[in-house]
Amino acid sequence: MFSLPVRIYWEDTDAGGVVYHAQYLAFLERARSDWMRAQGHGQERLRVEHGLVFAVRAMTLDFLKPARLDDVLAVTAALSDCRRASAVFAQRIVRDGELLLTAQVRVAALDAATFRPTAIPPALYEQLKALEHSAPAPRPARTENPA
Repeated sequence: MFSLPVRIYWEDTDAGGVVYHAQYLAFLERARSDWMRAQGHGQERLRVEHGLVFAVRAMTLDFLKPARLDDVLAVTAALSDCRRASAVFAQRIVRDGELLLTAQVRVAALDAATFRPTAIPPALYEQLKALEHSAPAPRPARTENPA
């Protein structure tokens, strides 16, 4: 699984030194972008060579524990499902082996000129399809005890 190290700086936190929830989205985006780059398909190359951009269509996040100032996190990205015009990434944020956040992120393939949905070019699709991994099982939903 691809992993991007991220250090938490003051700018990432609230006044109490806890990472602000929206900042996790930036960390997840960086890991997906660097995963694509590691596969030889950086964002600019996709746009120029394939006329393609990916945009987040939907995401599900489960915030389990907070990250704090000066923590070093591992932000992972794995392609769990590649379809003709979209892809789903399974992502996690971990600190010293402790799971802080899980995410499932669906990205849509868009024509770079029109920003309309488009199919992933066949050669690129085949490359991405070959990189699919089984996503880790989601954590069971927490339920309240009505007693």
